Amino acid sequence: MEIKLITVGKTDVSWVREGLDLYGSRLKHYVPFSVVEIPELKKVSALTQAQIKEKEGELILKLVGPQDLLVLLDEHGHEYRSLEFADHLQKLMARGSKSLVFVIGGAYGFSDAVYNRSFERISLSRMTFSHQMVRTIFAEQLYRAFTILKGEPYHHE
Repeated sequence: MEIKLITVGKTDVSWVREGLDLYGSRLKHYVPFSVVEIPELKKVSALTQAQIKEKEGELILKLVGPQDLLVLLDEHGHEYRSLEFADHLQKLMARGSKSLVFVIGGAYGFSDAVYNRSFERISLSRMTFSHQMVRTIFAEQLYRAFTILKGEPYHHE
């Protein structure tokens, strides 16, 4: 099982990149982990929000294999406490998929095709975070979940 994080747009904020790199390197002690950045669309001023979501959706779905388990990070998804997320992550990994693919979409969310292909949606908070910040926050939560599952002294409750 590998875990892949797909993001729309480059990570161009230095402290976000540093945090993502830090937790990405820590995650590799537990599971093969990779981040795939889809370049931002060009000439979006001529497109509607729906067209942007469709084009981004096509690019996302090209990166998802038929046997991959697709989980969207979405503001309307299910919220977990860290211990609950660790337990849920373990159940997702036990499903036997080749890859567990998490996706952070663009500014306008996901296309219907991406929603329809997804297994589920997870929300990190009822608050809104920038798509850049979510990358590091989510990578840290993945790392936290693995330390919880391994009984390591990172998470305190």
